[in-house]
Amino acid sequence: MTDVAAHDILTAACEQVGLDAGDAQLLRAHSNAVWLLPRSSAVVRIGRNQHEGLRFAAGVTLTRWLAEHDIPVTEPLTDRVVDIDDATVTLWRYYPQHDRGEPPMRDLGTILRRLHTLTDPVPVELHAYPPLEGLTTILASQTARQVLDPDDLTWLSDRATELLHRYEGLEFALGVGFIHGDFYAGNCLWDGDRVVLGDWDEASIGPRELDLIPSCHDHFRFGAPAEDLAQFFREYGLDLEEFRSRPVFSVLIAMRDLHTLTGYIRRAAGDDRAAARELHRRLGMLRNPAMANEPWHGM
Repeated sequence: MTDVAAHDILTAACEQVGLDAGDAQLLRAHSNAVWLLPRSSAVVRIGRNQHEGLRFAAGVTLTRWLAEHDIPVTEPLTDRVVDIDDATVTLWRYYPQHDRGEPPMRDLGTILRRLHTLTDPVPVELHAYPPLEGLTTILASQTARQVLDPDDLTWLSDRATELLHRYEGLEFALGVGFIHGDFYAGNCLWDGDRVVLGDWDEASIGPRELDLIPSCHDHFRFGAPAEDLAQFFREYGLDLEEFRSRPVFSVLIAMRDLHTLTGYIRRAAGDDRAAARELHRRLGMLRNPAMANEPWHGM
């Protein structure tokens, strides 16, 4: 989805719900497009329906339910969901961050522990977590062939197949249940002095270990401090070193590596040169063990 196409969808959706898109500011254009409407204190999220397994409308219902169960979550501006062409549009309350930086991992650990110990039935039907489905779908498309040379495309496809095979044989000590699906600091916001969790597009039923991996990935790939990660695990109630020793850890970290490439492939195909550079940089590092410890760049 190009910025132009996303803006057209934004304008049409705002007309339907009675909001003015004239002051819209693009906040993020990765897997989804996120726009801020400053005068309305609203955030508009545009999700692509061709993402298999994502449930954009379910996120609105989920957050209402989670708030009733004292889980700190972002608040929908309205329960109305707008479908336009191949996209689903949801509207959310805006949380000004005032350059405070990402919320601490300690708070994330507390939220995740509470999320994983919920016992009431989830109010929407959730799919089983689809491991690497976004990546494998895009690798089979013309989009990937636009930006990846045949050797890289073959390597990525083979690597995904290998990891999915290993995933099928894993034992998950934390059990299977309701998970966020993309739980990391970038999906959390400050709401005054508390931290709230957003971006529920990938909520599903899956191994709970999946929600622990993104914070580990932030440490190993992006340089988040080791003590921050240790605090995250202490608040969650799990021993970090014991978790790292399990076979599940190495497989899920490697899968997270590949998962992060999906949005970059799509953006590179849309002529985003910065995304293309980072995509090929990450691919080169994944394929070269000598570069395994070099930090990745965020965008």
